[in-house]
Amino acid sequence: MDEMELSPLDACHRALGAKMVPFGGWEMPLSYSAGTLDEHLACRQGAVAFDVSHLGTVQVTGPDALERLQWAFTNDLGKIGPGRAQYTHLLDESDGSVLDDIIIWWVDEETFDVMPNASNTDRVRHAIGGQETTHSRAIIAVQGPHARERLATISPAAAAVEKFRIERIQIGGVPCVVAGTGYTGEEGVEIAVPADAAEGVWQSLLDAGVLPAGLGARDTLRLEAALPLHGHELGAGITPLQAGLGWVVAWMKGDFRGRSALEVEHAQGVERLLRGIVTDGRRPPREGCDVLIDGSRVGSVTSGNFSPVLGHGISLAFLPPKIEMGTAVAIDVRGTLLPGTVVATPFVAKH
Repeated sequence: MDEMELSPLDACHRALGAKMVPFGGWEMPLSYSAGTLDEHLACRQGAVAFDVSHLGTVQVTGPDALERLQWAFTNDLGKIGPGRAQYTHLLDESDGSVLDDIIIWWVDEETFDVMPNASNTDRVRHAIGGQETTHSRAIIAVQGPHARERLATISPAAAAVEKFRIERIQIGGVPCVVAGTGYTGEEGVEIAVPADAAEGVWQSLLDAGVLPAGLGARDTLRLEAALPLHGHELGAGITPLQAGLGWVVAWMKGDFRGRSALEVEHAQGVERLLRGIVTDGRRPPREGCDVLIDGSRVGSVTSGNFSPVLGHGISLAFLPPKIEMGTAVAIDVRGTLLPGTVVATPFVAKH
């Protein structure tokens, strides 16, 4: 088995008694002593810090950087500008499916930090060129309704970075890049910190009353917010249109990788759409479970779990487009049928 990558914050997690698990080639904290449920609720009600250093960073620079990224990805960087962030997709040229979903931090005129999912960093780097800088920094996500308030006690400037804005800011004398982004449906920022200074910034956040939270809570939070996870709602054979993310495709910007294949599906119409399903009771649906209507299979669950906020099961599933909101379904969980209803998402409203 290949050796796992370690975050610059690895020693901090172990000192806190974190349960460590493999994820995308990295060993990362699943939860701490508080547990996933309490960490989830702390993010919804207060402020938490996630170590997301396993996410990749590919830095693309130079006068041709913008042109290269415009060709590689679906969204249009022309809609934004330096000092902004944008969500986008890298498509398979043959079928228009999503090879990776990505956040781009446009740091300055000719500097872009492209942020792939951990296991896709090499694939993205080969598609766009650039230099991988993943191991030179840690990424700390500070999230929750009180995230900015508590961050402000350390760095008022970092706390003031607005949604989808990017700024270079000194935090405790440490040069950082702060982005108004996240993956929880809550307010907050993500901070790129030089690796050798990461432990100090992490500890200052905890000292300010920010609770450490692991990947378990990050996953239940993103599911309540109905945010897609690569390998589940996005991936091989899944296009942006099927995932309900057509807004990520900038048809007006000109040619881009995978456009021709996606145009065919756009013209014909999708055969399935990503939908939300809520179920009765605390038992959660799980990935791969069949979704049934009147005993006939109509789709399968891509992600499912217990919602700590709602107190019952929630799931995302690909279903035929004709199935309407409010339709009664059943989800087969190891031979037990869970009654459910197709609903609009997000399950828990974003702030």
